[in-house]
Amino acid sequence: DKEVRAIFLRLFAQLFQGYRSCLQLIRIHAEPVIHFHKAAFLGQRGLIENDFLTKVLNGMAFAGFVSERGPPFRACDLFDELVAFEVERIKAEEGNPPKMIKHVRELAEQLFKNENPNPHIAFQKVPRPTEGSHLRVHILPFPRINECRVQELLQKGLARSQGAPAATRGDKKCVVPAGPPVGMFTCS
Repeated sequence: DKEVRAIFLRLFAQLFQGYRSCLQLIRIHAEPVIHFHKAAFLGQRGLIENDFLTKVLNGMAFAGFVSERGPPFRACDLFDELVAFEVERIKAEEGNPPKMIKHVRELAEQLFKNENPNPHIAFQKVPRPTEGSHLRVHILPFPRINECRVQELLQKGLARSQGAPAATRGDKKCVVPAGPPVGMFTCS
């Protein structure tokens, strides 16, 4: 599953390489509007006659993509890194399937780590109540909380989390890297 997703991630990174250089932030309105120059994007990449990419850029999904990923200051992710920094690597791997497969597997592993930051935590299933359990009346009083024990557990958890390495990148907002300009990419 993750390898298939990694292949599509690479595909869309290749399709949209340089899209950030064709974004324009218009601040006339109370809420800034992000505009994507489709003609400039297609023209600089030499794909004006490409029917598939033209239809992709005219679709509602791409409009949502631009509105979600257009702001220059937001949380960055794996796709942003691919589009901004892996341009040359993806281009070099086009004729070398073993390198391409290795990169796909690396991306799949990163996707897995992003979705499962703590693989050691096991989720405990809650058993279903037995048949007729709703007929029994057995209300137990809520136990008293030992404040010292709670503080002790909190301190242990904080100490453990401070010593552990960060498994994934947090949702810190940063300036999204623009990557190389569109003119660098020509598709065959």
